[in-house]
Amino acid sequence: MGEAFDVLLTPMSRGNPGNSLSEIRIDENLFAIGRAEPPFDESPPDTVAQLSRRHARIFIEHGDAYIADLASKNGTSVNGTPVRDVPVRLRNGDEIAFGNRLAYRVQFVPRKRRTRVPKPLGITLVPQHDDRGLLPIEVVRFPFLFSKSDETFARYRDAYPHQVNYVSRRHAHLFVKGGAPFVEDLGSTNGTFVNGQRIADHAVELKNGDTVAFGGTHFAYRVHLHGDESESTLTEMVRPSAAAKAEAEQDNDKTTFVGSAHSFLDIFCIDQAAPADDEVNEDAHAATKDAHSVKHSGRHTKVALFMAELRKAFAPDDPRAARRTRIVVASIVVALIAAGIALIYGGSSERRAKSLMASGDYAQAAAFSDGYLKGHPDDARFTAMNTEAVLKSGVPRWLDALRAGKYADADVILAQIQTLGAHNPDVRSMLDELGWIGRLERFVIGRGGPDAPIRMYVDEASIAEILKHWEADAAGHQRDLDRIAGYVPEFRDPYALALSHLRKLQSDDSAYLAAIDRLNASIVKSLADDDPDAIDATLKEYAEKYPRLSGLDRVRADASAYASLKRAMSEPSLAPVVAALSKANFSTPPFQTRFAQISASQLPPADVLAQYAAVSAAWANGNSARAIDALQKLRQGTWTPIVQKEIAHKQSVAAQFADLQKARGSKQYEDSVLSFNETLDAQSDAYFAKAVAPEIAALKSKAASRAQSLMNQAQGLWTHYRTNGGIGGSQRLESGVSDTFRTQARLLLNAQDTAARGMRILKQVNGDPDKWTALKGDIDNEVDLQRRSLQDLRMVLEPALLQSKLALLKGEGDEARRAP
Repeated sequence: MGEAFDVLLTPMSRGNPGNSLSEIRIDENLFAIGRAEPPFDESPPDTVAQLSRRHARIFIEHGDAYIADLASKNGTSVNGTPVRDVPVRLRNGDEIAFGNRLAYRVQFVPRKRRTRVPKPLGITLVPQHDDRGLLPIEVVRFPFLFSKSDETFARYRDAYPHQVNYVSRRHAHLFVKGGAPFVEDLGSTNGTFVNGQRIADHAVELKNGDTVAFGGTHFAYRVHLHGDESESTLTEMVRPSAAAKAEAEQDNDKTTFVGSAHSFLDIFCIDQAAPADDEVNEDAHAATKDAHSVKHSGRHTKVALFMAELRKAFAPDDPRAARRTRIVVASIVVALIAAGIALIYGGSSERRAKSLMASGDYAQAAAFSDGYLKGHPDDARFTAMNTEAVLKSGVPRWLDALRAGKYADADVILAQIQTLGAHNPDVRSMLDELGWIGRLERFVIGRGGPDAPIRMYVDEASIAEILKHWEADAAGHQRDLDRIAGYVPEFRDPYALALSHLRKLQSDDSAYLAAIDRLNASIVKSLADDDPDAIDATLKEYAEKYPRLSGLDRVRADASAYASLKRAMSEPSLAPVVAALSKANFSTPPFQTRFAQISASQLPPADVLAQYAAVSAAWANGNSARAIDALQKLRQGTWTPIVQKEIAHKQSVAAQFADLQKARGSKQYEDSVLSFNETLDAQSDAYFAKAVAPEIAALKSKAASRAQSLMNQAQGLWTHYRTNGGIGGSQRLESGVSDTFRTQARLLLNAQDTAARGMRILKQVNGDPDKWTALKGDIDNEVDLQRRSLQDLRMVLEPALLQSKLALLKGEGDEARRAP
């Protein structure tokens, strides 16, 4: 609009009483929509029932208004199109709906003149804890996004990696409303806290002296405001002097100055990624009672009661003291006897276990010690013996199976030795490490060794799972593996080899898996932009940069099949689409996803294809009236424009064929037959081509002469194109479509089309096409070269300009040029 404006929301009737809603005028740059937000909080409950508490946000930025959905339950739409993960720009007259009942019409109106203009506002966030090396944060531009990816927090990653991870990528943001600062949580994993209370569904106004924390209690700050009304409420804090600020700016170790605002467009994009385990701060969530402390307290209570009874039993002046004394003494005697028996039998069990260990019968020793631990789970001596016995009994056999490549046998052995330590949690984690090494070696050796190619869309998940296990607690895993090597020395070499394989996978993850992610994103973007031709150049680039990247042939095959399908969809007939669909069998995820999308939105469904089969059958039998009638009765959809073109083509063919029958014997008949034959498609119009085949054969010399004329015409067009210099790189790079480019493209395509028609006639009359084969090949190669050269400029030319230039070289209007 070129000037400040307000957004006016006018309610529309969608099953709501007309007087239940009023107009909403948005005169701030950010407006919250939710059933607990004004003015919706004062509306009748049934009117706003489909609103979530945090439903959507409307904001104004860079002279445009946008709406963002906040993963609401019933959704947000603009003109019937759902708002997904990215904000949608609003236009004057748009209809926005929340759920399927609450709707408004959008209007832009000039902003009301404000009687008072707020003074500039600034916020200083001073670390609450002085011993953590955190820097103050000075915010003077709004909105401001708190993110672990930003230098504000990322600078502490080396010192406090876990605490930085507890801050989300889009955690919270500061914005100004009515001249006051507000903080709003953006659905972060570990929450935003103001004065110790976690923010729920609303933005919270910040005042001097408030504390605000992100992701827990580590990044906690005290709020100091300066500017506007806040200056009159300051107690101990004053705005830094210009000299102090300049000094701080020269020394970035003292204060983090945030001088530029973030974008609402980034702030209100939805982050669908689920939080990883190391991103969840349990301390920031609801605390649970410590069961261990409760149990411990109960134990002390029992001891206290027992001691009280003892004191009562021996207390003087108690008439029943003697009796109590006898009972207590008897209890002590019984306890001593039981302890003695346990000592005798316990010593016997330990001697038995040690004897089995000394004789090398580790399996029996493991079974015996595990049985003892079932009844005495806290016995440290038997836990240690069981750990040693389990590892020595099973690890050598497990290693033999692993070295032999018998991975299924290795899994069976591991399951067997796990039963020998069922009551020993100490050994369980070590056996888990063996299972992980088994999976690592099975994967590495199974695909041909550590230097084998990385198979795109095959190996990513396995590598990610292997690395995720290790990186969750690398130090803990290494301790367990070191302990295994200490008990079983022959494990050391396989352990070292596994670590070598691990390091190779980590290297592949940072190089090849990252490259696969980028390549996949590029493929998805090309498909979304309907630019499948760009994929081939991208695949060529990645094949050169990443020689161990395998699976590109599958992608290339899918790209070729998809390009064929898209070309078929641009043909003036459903027949090529049906043929392409019969061969469509995509094997890579991006193409499978894209095929599902266009199948749902652009391609004819099964019932339409079944009806079209009847059309094809009637046309193939020459029953043109039935075929055209069936085409006209097809259910309408996105395929309707193609059907309309096919109806026009079939009507034209049928009409010309009928006119031919009437023109038999006339002077124009021979020319009419030849012209009619040129308009036919050799495959889909086979019935009519066969019907005129005898006439074409009888007119062989005249047809050959016509073909010769067409080829001479193609030669002239080609020569004219070459004389003009072709289409050079400077013309392809032009910032627009020049007349020269347009003229040359027309010459080139006319030459290609004319040559194709001439060659088709020569083949029909069994002429001599060989003398013209080189000419047609040169023309076709030039067309392909120009298209590829333009595709190589996709990173330089504007997308719309690139598509315009490609359109001039894709032969739009072929049907018109074929018409007689």
